[in-house]
Amino acid sequence: MRRHATRRAHAAPEEPGDRPRIAVLIPAHNEQERISAAIDGLWEQTRRPDLIVVVTDNCTDDTAGVAAAHGAQVFPTQGNTHKKAGALNQAIAWVLPHLDDRDLLLVQDADTVLNPWFVETALATFNRKVGAVGGVFYGEDGGGFLGLLQRMEFHRYAWELERTGGRAQVLTGTGTMFRARVLREVRAARRTGELGGGTGYYSLASLTEDDEMTKAVKTLGYRAMSPAGCAVTTEVMPTLPKLWHQRLRWQRGALENLRDYGWTRVTARYFMQQFLMGFGALSFLVYLTYMAAYTSLYGWPGLSPFWTAIGMIFIVEKTVSVRRAGPKAVLVAALMIPEMLYDLFQHAVYFTSLWGLVRRSEEKWVAT
Repeated sequence: MRRHATRRAHAAPEEPGDRPRIAVLIPAHNEQERISAAIDGLWEQTRRPDLIVVVTDNCTDDTAGVAAAHGAQVFPTQGNTHKKAGALNQAIAWVLPHLDDRDLLLVQDADTVLNPWFVETALATFNRKVGAVGGVFYGEDGGGFLGLLQRMEFHRYAWELERTGGRAQVLTGTGTMFRARVLREVRAARRTGELGGGTGYYSLASLTEDDEMTKAVKTLGYRAMSPAGCAVTTEVMPTLPKLWHQRLRWQRGALENLRDYGWTRVTARYFMQQFLMGFGALSFLVYLTYMAAYTSLYGWPGLSPFWTAIGMIFIVEKTVSVRRAGPKAVLVAALMIPEMLYDLFQHAVYFTSLWGLVRRSEEKWVAT
């Protein structure tokens, strides 16, 4: 990113006057069963939005009718072939001309419900340096044991965000609020070639448009925040195949975004995270292989006081980080084995994504 883009991000001061207007866009493809809960959650905000728009994208069910019945305006996309990013680009291009630079645009998934303080908390978080405020996502009830493991994973992510002062790693698609000025700057940067991904607001070249948008906002010099009060409840995947497709898209998209951006002051941290993830996964596999081989040749090696102490610290950290998820989550964390298997699943996703990137195979977007 050129230096003048970073300077531009802090050039415009906050203007005095009335409170900013808030518009909401909910991209939806055949979401008639869930859209009402998403809309109702917005009307129940302590600071209600001024406009709620459901962006119906190639729907064949009654999403539009249900949305209208719950007080939302409906915006149907026209000829969109670029999934969620394409739908959002059309809707943002339609609504943004009616918003001032200081106004706010909230983008929320149709399978997500915001907590009642989301909007109020996000408003209080914005300042001249903060360009976007993302949600802290938690898993909804259900999904059996697999759903529980996902909820534990999400609780750990929220715990880590809290420990880092709410600095967002990803402006999650489940719910993120943008300053209108920032979205205009993102589009301008794409049109001049400072950012890739087409000439719209969201990148059309990314499998994970929210991860790419995070890097775009940060590249322009803004901070991205995810305060604890911006909690959202979202869908968990009920089966392993669905979870596999979801995580493969997330991981592959994250790797491709790093490839496209290259090494910058913004992406350096993300490159390091991916390296540590791969190193940790590889080390874990080497350890399991070594232990299996040693045990088969020489029998169980017994318990070492040193490694037992390390293991106990690891278990304490695992259980403490999911305590808010309930007693079942704490029990599963203490048992270790279920989460070790879940980690192996995640490692398989990582190496499959990395291999696909090396081979330059095409990963298709799969609706979940």
